[in-house]
Amino acid sequence: MRQARWQALRLALGTASALGLARFAFGLLLPAMRDDLHWSLADAGTMSAANGLGYLLGALATPVVRRRLGTAATFRWGMVLTAMALAATAVGGDHLALLTARAVAGAAGALVFVTGGVIAARIATGISSGMPIAVYFAGTGLGIVFGGVTIPTLGDRWQLAWACLSVAAGLAALVSWSAARTDEDTPASAAPAGRRPVRPLRRTALAYLLFAAGYITYITFLSAYLADRDAPVSRVAFTWTVLGLAVMAAPFLWSRPITHWPGSRALAALLAILAGGAALPLMSPAEPVILASAILYGATFMGVPAAVTALIKATIPPAGWTAALAAFTTLFAAGQTAGPWLAGLLADHTSTDATLAWTAILCAAAALIATIGARSRLSTAPPTTPLPGGVIETDA
Repeated sequence: MRQARWQALRLALGTASALGLARFAFGLLLPAMRDDLHWSLADAGTMSAANGLGYLLGALATPVVRRRLGTAATFRWGMVLTAMALAATAVGGDHLALLTARAVAGAAGALVFVTGGVIAARIATGISSGMPIAVYFAGTGLGIVFGGVTIPTLGDRWQLAWACLSVAAGLAALVSWSAARTDEDTPASAAPAGRRPVRPLRRTALAYLLFAAGYITYITFLSAYLADRDAPVSRVAFTWTVLGLAVMAAPFLWSRPITHWPGSRALAALLAILAGGAALPLMSPAEPVILASAILYGATFMGVPAAVTALIKATIPPAGWTAALAAFTTLFAAGQTAGPWLAGLLADHTSTDATLAWTAILCAAAALIATIGARSRLSTAPPTTPLPGGVIETDA
């Protein structure tokens, strides 16, 4: 069991790199890049959307790549490609080159995200605990904290910051390399799965799509929101670091509810708290309120994919996990592609407050859908209907 937990901790460097460094650090670098490259908020949203589009393409490609390379190799080379994409982002300020680098980082991140989730689910099966899944997704917080501690010290030298992130991603690839192992490491064992296993989670899928379109705008534009209110760099860095620490604490808060609460109750609770946290700054821009918002957001947003992964693990046979995770990651990517661009357009015509309202509204809608799904499942008699192949039909 101790060895399994150590494996899960090293595997968590996957989300630290693919999400914490390659995606979310962009939000911390946005003010400097926006000033230097003369971007509008819509331009910034387009850059984030390029990352989401790459993530979408990567999610679609993951089952194919995994069948050819195997689960572990796909994770490992996804980590290497992430580090290379971050290095490319540091090269220059050409808009097309930056869009391409952000898209490649997104595609590589999807390879890591999906296959790492499969490996974490298999570790959890081995020790009968949901902690490895929660730890895997909480690794994102480590990447966020690293960005919050290092990036502000570099001032407006955003290219150097991307180079530092690339080095950190390379080290993460090395440390996590041997942690990416399963009983199905060979390409031949990665059999394709059909679409049928995803059907039981259709309500969860809709909630996940709304979450993806909503949550990403908060972390993308948080630094811009603070900069528009003349927050000093130290305050931005502190807020970002607190957010990352809250992400790292999430497994201790949510692993038990995710494992033991029936149906999608944990998912609904996470989404409701997330919506409330995003709405707090709209009530007051005071520093304690912003910090409370960052804590609530950080403690819940990576719990959502952890809860979805646990639902997949509980509902779908192991042979279908990769296909199901890839399908949900595709929805996730589609939401992330559209969300920042639409929210950026809205904010250009109003203010950065609109980006926080966007997160709050969409996540509240997702929470409502997840709640309906949870109640529907609990009130259904009989509660489960076997499908061919051992799949359980639910309305989670």
